[in-house]
Parts: sequence; C-alpha cells; structure tokens
Amino acid sequence: MSEKVGKKGNEKADYPFKRNFSKNANITRIKSNVQNAAFYSDDEYLNETAGSKFIPEKIDPANVKNENRKKEEKMYVIPLGGIEEIGKNMTAFQYKDEIIIVDAGLTFPEDEHLGIDVIIPDFSYLESNRDKVKALLLTHGHEDHIGAIPYLYQKLGSEDIPMYGGRLTLELAKAKFEKRDAKLPKEKIIKGRSILKISKYFTVEFISVTHSIADCYAICIKTPAGTILHTGDFKVDLTPVDGEGFDFGRLAQLGEEGVDLLLSDSTNAQIPGFTPSERTVGESLKDEFSKAQGRIILAAFASHVHRLQQIIYIAEKYGRKIAIDGRSMVKIFEICSNLGYLKIPKGIMVEIDKVETLPASQVLILCTGTQGEPLAALSRIANGSHKYISLREGDTVVISATPIPGNEKAAYKNINQLMKRHANVVFEKGVGIHVSGHGCQEEQKLMLNLIKPKFFMPVHGEYVMLKKHKELAEAVGIPSENIILAENGMKLELTKSNFKSVGKVPSGVTLIDGFGIGDIGNAVLKDRQNLADDGIVIISISQYKTGKFSKQIELVTRGFVYNKDAESLLTETKELIRLELENMETQDVKEIGKIKQRLKLKIGEFLNKKTDREPIILPIIMEV
Repeated sequence: MSEKVGKKGNEKADYPFKRNFSKNANITRIKSNVQNAAFYSDDEYLNETAGSKFIPEKIDPANVKNENRKKEEKMYVIPLGGIEEIGKNMTAFQYKDEIIIVDAGLTFPEDEHLGIDVIIPDFSYLESNRDKVKALLLTHGHEDHIGAIPYLYQKLGSEDIPMYGGRLTLELAKAKFEKRDAKLPKEKIIKGRSILKISKYFTVEFISVTHSIADCYAICIKTPAGTILHTGDFKVDLTPVDGEGFDFGRLAQLGEEGVDLLLSDSTNAQIPGFTPSERTVGESLKDEFSKAQGRIILAAFASHVHRLQQIIYIAEKYGRKIAIDGRSMVKIFEICSNLGYLKIPKGIMVEIDKVETLPASQVLILCTGTQGEPLAALSRIANGSHKYISLREGDTVVISATPIPGNEKAAYKNINQLMKRHANVVFEKGVGIHVSGHGCQEEQKLMLNLIKPKFFMPVHGEYVMLKKHKELAEAVGIPSENIILAENGMKLELTKSNFKSVGKVPSGVTLIDGFGIGDIGNAVLKDRQNLADDGIVIISISQYKTGKFSKQIELVTRGFVYNKDAESLLTETKELIRLELENMETQDVKEIGKIKQRLKLKIGEFLNKKTDREPIILPIIMEV
C-alpha cells in the first residue's frame, strides 16, 4: 500500500495490519487484509502450523507492480504572476490537453523601470500552448487581476477563449480593450454558486467572498485529478456595504466534500487579528465630514466601489455636491452607475469646473492620487498645477488609503505639499478612514479551517507574506510537507496523494511602453538609466565620398555638462575626435558601423577618465 495522505497530512502506513500477532489471532481477517494489500502471498505472512509470529520486511510500494491499482490522475498548477510580489496575478491550470487561466493582472513600474507604463506577466507558455487554452476566469475587477487581459487576448486571440466573471468585473475588463488592438472575447456572466462545465475536463464553481469591490469570488476547479479552490482576494466582512455576503455555507460544504489543494490570499499574513468591516470606514468619514467647515477633497482608490458608495451617502447626508476628478475615477463612476453598483442621488453630481462657484461648505471633490502618482488629481492639487482646483486655507484633505509598499515617499511628498498650502490633512491609520480589503491572520486561519485542504499553496504576496501564511497553515494542522512556497513559472504536479514541483516554464515580466508589448528589454532600460544618470553626447561629422572627413565637428550634450561651463573639456573632446578620424583615414576605415564604434569607445573612455561619468555617445555621420 502506498502512502496514506489525508487532510491531516502524510501518515505512512508501512503495513496494512498490526506488526505482531498472537497465536489466537483471527487468521481469516489477517489473510483478507494481506490479500487486499497484494504485496505478499498468504504463506509469506503467517505459518499457522508453527503458530509463529511473522513481521514482514518493509517493501517500497513504488517497486511493486500491481495491475489492479488504478493509475493516479495528474494535473498541473502553473503560477505565472502574483508569487513573491504584489500584483500581476495570473495562474494557469492544466489537465491533459486543456488549460484554464485564473486572472490576468498587471503591476506598476518601480523607479528602475524608466518610461515603462505597466508590467504584465510573460505569456510565452500560454502562447506556445494556445490551442489548449479553454477559458479565462476572473475573481474580481481590480487592476492587479484584470489589467493584463487586453494584452493577453492581443497575443492569444479571442476567437475561442471566453471570459467568465461577475457582471461588474466583465464590464471593467471590457473597458481595458478601448486602446488595445484586440477583439473583445465572448463573455459569460456568473453569479455566486454558479457551476459551469467549461470544457471536456474542467468544471468550475464561483463562490461569493467579501473584498473591497462587488462581484468578488473564490473559484473551485474540478478535474478528474482533484479539486482545487482559489480564494482570490478576500476578507471576512460580516456587514458588507452591498449586502453581498461571504458564503460560509458553501465553503464549509466544499471542505466536507474534500479539497485537494487550496490557493489562498496572503496579503495580510503578517497582521494579527481580523480586518475591520468596511462599514467602520463610513462611520469615521462621517466624523470628518461633521468637523469640516470648508471644502472636502477626498482621495480614494477608484476601484474601491464599496467605499465610493458610502462616500456618496455621507455627502448627501451633509448636503455636499460631489465633483469627481481623475480618469479612472470618472470611468468607475460611469460603469458602476450604469450597472447599478453605485446608487447616485439625483442632483448631487456637479462638473469639476463648476466647483469654484459653490459655497465651500457644500463641496466634496472626490479624486484619485492616494499613492502620490505624479499626474493624479491629488498630486496636481498639491503642487498647484490643477486646472480648476486651488487649495484654500480651511480646506480639508482626506486620504482614504494607506501607501502601497514602495509608494511611501511619493505619498508623503504629497502630504507635505498639502500641509504647506495650509490644508487640514487627514491620513493617519488610527483615524479609521481606511481598512484593508484583505483578511488578516485570523481570517486566513478561518479559511484554512473551513476548507481543510490536503495541500496548500499561499499566493498573492511578497515572500515574507507567503512564508508567514505557511506558518499559519502549519498552526492549524496542515503538515509542512504538504505546503509549497512556489515561484512564478514553477510547474506543480497535483495528484490525490502528492503535490510537487516537476519543473519550470518560461515566466517573468513583460514591459509595456506605449503601444509596445515586450519590445523594451534590459538593454533599453539600461540606456534610459544611463541617460538619466550621465546624459548624452552627440557627435556630428561629415564624410566625403572620397572617404575623407570634414574638419568641422559639432558636439551637442544633454544632461552631461553645461556647455558654457565645460568649454575646455569639449575643445579637448573635439581634438581627440579629429585625431581618431585622421587615424581611420590613414587606415582606410570606411565602414560607417566601424567608424561609429571606434568613436564611441575612444570618446567614452576619455570622458569617463575626465569626469568619472559614462554618457551615451551618439555619433552621427553625414555623407556629403
């Protein structure tokens, strides 16, 4: 008999019976057990005549052929994003010749990604297996889960890959296609407890969970190889703003039915306790509205639909008109109001350019920019460059969010600028104007206890979050050997008795710059960094048809030195260029590529020696 792997872990049964037997043991029962095991013949187990005890040698079942034993089915779990990072969430599930994808998100560039707009997963594995991809399943409508969808369909095509998700999620996803050269896929709107057979082998069920946006679901995936539950993003909110509750009943039922593998949100794995309900934010915001005498400028995540609804109700209660600013905020209001996810009282909305005509006590400006984004509405208000809004003494600025790790510097720069302009800025955590949309430790343990998975894989978080989530899983009884801390690109094999890594697939990041997908590589980023650090030197020279060079040399620098302050250096540089050109004339070097390469090398070494900087050298040779 092979390893017994149950919900409590790997409990090895070396033998299917007790190791020692008395003379009066039930021989028939023993023989029956032995025959079921099929590892030994009857007479090998017990010599009845002698009445002796027999303890068999341990034999590795892997080396035993058993034709009656059913071969275990296997499927593969392939995370392509969202592991050891925040954002870019994407996981592929493969069984035989079929693949389904859960989520296709993006993340935003860091300081070293100069000029990059967004970052998405590497789709190489999916492209090479295009004919196997049967569906895209969406847990909810946040950017880190749907932002890469148009790029995915641009690469794979949309002819036979339908998109499944809640009504709001699909509308937000479709809005991403407006600026992309990709056809809209077929859409399948689902609701909680929807069970769908989406291909020959895959059956999926969407189960309602609470988060910070409507239509948020965990997804149960069933194949002949096993049952998987992907939680998506979740918290346990017992008083959700929209009344769309956390489906404890169905999740507990799934746990009783048996779940082979759980993939669960790890974002707040380091934070003890429970995440407060979103409704608590509404109460805190009411306090701030009651105290404010002048205008209120409130920055929030545009995608936090539940919070936006509370803000609308509070603004109505305190007699304030709402002006919205920020492209994403305007888009969310448009989509959600049309679908009925935002209920907006008649007459409460005003255009942003009409705000200055209203009494200060009747104004609420709802905008983007909680993370200090340079072009966001709040940043433009803070630095005084907003077209319509100029800060006044007595304005109250409420930032209903906390900085995402890595954004702290930009966020606090905004706060400092706002304070310098004499605004009353409310942003501290203790005020209660923001709560997370992700569950803390007790909610993560609750999910583990509801599902009781055989195997566990933490997802959606930095490595420190995944590691802590693993420890929480161990604390509730999941053996360490049944938990995998995965990496993006890892190919994980799941069977009823095992969950292990069996290799890697192509993975990583794809950089989006304008309309280009993946056409910006490390070399381009390095050049951009060099330009930012050390500038550029452009050398302009003329070459005659005879191969001779003109004595006239022009040097243009940008971001390297100020020409008037470095006349002697530039004069020396020109002289060195002339000498190098004379050498190449003598050596009869006429190939343009070789001429440029020699100039780059020679002038680069000279300027580095003189300035300890490495500007980009760009020779331009004009034939005359």
